[in-house]
Amino acid sequence: MKKKLKVIAVIPARLASTRLPRKVLLPLAGRPMLAWVYQAARACPLLDQVIVATDSDEVMALGQAEGWDVRITSAELASGSDRVHAVSLETDADVYVNVQGDEPLLQAGHIEALLRPFTRHSDHVDVTTLSTRCPAEDIQNPNAVKVVTTTDGKALYFSRATIPFDRDAAGTAHRKHLGFYAYTRAALARFAALPPSLLERTEKLEQLRMLEHGMTVYVEPTEFETVGVDTEEDFRRVERLLLDRYNM
Repeated sequence: MKKKLKVIAVIPARLASTRLPRKVLLPLAGRPMLAWVYQAARACPLLDQVIVATDSDEVMALGQAEGWDVRITSAELASGSDRVHAVSLETDADVYVNVQGDEPLLQAGHIEALLRPFTRHSDHVDVTTLSTRCPAEDIQNPNAVKVVTTTDGKALYFSRATIPFDRDAAGTAHRKHLGFYAYTRAALARFAALPPSLLERTEKLEQLRMLEHGMTVYVEPTEFETVGVDTEEDFRRVERLLLDRYNM
């Protein structure tokens, strides 16, 4: 009988976002955006623990007031994955799930999908992530990352460009990448130790560092679309969706 994996979700939450400053604390449908993310992560029964990793005293104060597990991490860390790694150095688990603090439409189904490859493929998985069918309006949108995979679900490439290129206009079903990740402990440590790669710097996509260094990334399909909040327009769109979802 296989040992049950210990799975921890880490929500990186920093205030110094460039396009929408302080976004994790902005009031969204009556609550700070981060509160929606934390609530959604806690709703997943497969998680043993949910931790917020921040460099902000304000986020720390919010978390303490709400009764969350909040950890202060260095302001010098370059990415959300680096914050997840910082938590992993002090909190032991088999798998770490990176739940971005700007994904208030997260559902338990996203996390369940992320964890499936670890049981299906066992020891061959380093990292997992998600994709969904790419809406027509996002196929040419560089802010919507596209992904192509092998037939068994391993990532071949992620890009802001439209991949694959539909040369004959055959109606290829493009796949949109959703920015949730789950890492084994070893894969997370390896990723954090690697320098930013050429393709990563070119496309500004940290997952390309994994591919350039030969890490196995499984991309699990999901029907649950999300909208990451990067702009004021995203914020208003997500607020409308939350109000509809909860009949508020």
